[in-house]
Amino acid sequence: MENIATIKDEDIDFSILNNVPLSYVKNNLFLPIRKEKDHLIGAVAGKSGIYALRDLARSFDLKPLPLQADKEIILDAINRIYSQASKVDEVMGDIKGEDLSMIATEFESPRDLLELTEEAPIIRLLNAVLMEAVKEKASDIHIEPYENGIDVRFRVDGILNKVLSPPKIIHDALISRIKIIADLDIAEKRLPQDGRIKLLVGGKNVDIRVSIIPTALGERAVLRLLDRQSNVITLEMLGMSESTILELRTSLSRQNGIILVTGPTGSGKTTTLYASLLKLNTEDRNIITVEDPVEYQLRGIGQMQVNPKIGLTFAAGLRSILRQDPDIMMVGEIRDMETAEIAVHASLTGHLVLSTLHTNDAPSAITRLIDMGIEPFLVASSFVCVMAQRLVRKLCPDCKESYIPSKQELDFLNTRESLTLYRSKGCDKCIGKGYIGRTGIYELLQITPGVRAMITAGTDAQAIKAEAIKSGFKPLHANAIEKVLQGITTIEEVLRVTQQDLETQ
Repeated sequence: MENIATIKDEDIDFSILNNVPLSYVKNNLFLPIRKEKDHLIGAVAGKSGIYALRDLARSFDLKPLPLQADKEIILDAINRIYSQASKVDEVMGDIKGEDLSMIATEFESPRDLLELTEEAPIIRLLNAVLMEAVKEKASDIHIEPYENGIDVRFRVDGILNKVLSPPKIIHDALISRIKIIADLDIAEKRLPQDGRIKLLVGGKNVDIRVSIIPTALGERAVLRLLDRQSNVITLEMLGMSESTILELRTSLSRQNGIILVTGPTGSGKTTTLYASLLKLNTEDRNIITVEDPVEYQLRGIGQMQVNPKIGLTFAAGLRSILRQDPDIMMVGEIRDMETAEIAVHASLTGHLVLSTLHTNDAPSAITRLIDMGIEPFLVASSFVCVMAQRLVRKLCPDCKESYIPSKQELDFLNTRESLTLYRSKGCDKCIGKGYIGRTGIYELLQITPGVRAMITAGTDAQAIKAEAIKSGFKPLHANAIEKVLQGITTIEEVLRVTQQDLETQ
């Protein structure tokens, strides 16, 4: 029997798979590939695969031709191929008019819901939506009801895109199905509900946070997808400059103090904290975190999830882990004065504290804590550094095109030199978007003696920023311009995420 090391998408005859269930090929560890003369060629990993291929070939009146492949290669190909065959628009097209009316009535009672088979149209539709979201690496799924229909949108690389507009008739059934798998109360439609779903989607363990709220036109659902098998990225993979990484590493080597990461929601703050913890995680250190939620499991680190319903807030969690003899603590977010006070006092008593805050830039984080009620001298004594960040989309390397910038663009870049920049175009690899993936832009404010004196004196954020620039501080927009000049991103993308801040530069 011939051995094969890879199974390519272009070698697969998708028409063969139309009537071959996913569970059947997975359970028997085989994948039919194509018909060739009087043979059905398929990849198999063992005897059960050979028998399954033989039975399938017989149904086509063909002879089986098995090719030996490793189990991992076959499973990876199955997940990849079947995810392509489960697009939401195809599933929606398969659901006929009579199915829509059936969907509208099949979710009338909890008992009916629990008795539904996996072939029910609404289940197939939701499964296809989840499969498509995982395939496109979406971070969120939005299901939004309107007067005459529903919008299903994916957030990919920070941008929301509409992928489907099902008829309004299936709205209640779709939300009810989400509630069932999230273990929520399907009868409660007047109050917001939060839940979690753990699924195996396309061979990946995906943890989904579910939020459902009532609106005037029906319940609205947002599903946040967290890929449990994604590796936590290192500091070197975040897109920081070498000088910024060096400064951050120096700050992380401190025995005590507060390191703060700031920026709006969805700017990658938690990822930066995880990358920092990965750098600090050694056997001789006790690291404990309080998070909302725990997004990635880090081996060797104690991770606690807040639960406000039972009184486990950031402040309560932080207070309790101080009794766990920690060397390093990570607090998901400083939201109130109580949490800020505990974090400051922990940093002053020999602990290194990492946390996040919502402000536009690094200097503003200092004045924000003072506004919360923390004494300026305590902020000055406890802070090591503050990092502000944003995420910008990266140009697709396969289709980005060069161009000569206009005078207005040169003014933005603060240069008169003759330059070549790059812009998005769109190709099959980036699904016509012109961008693939994201990278960070950063500013790192070190608390130098001069800055510390200004904090103690209660100086405002702009004056602190001006002082820091004298010591080599590079503002966010300077790092953004570097990324544009390097051809990593575009001026339009930088303006999209930082325009409000650039106007104040």
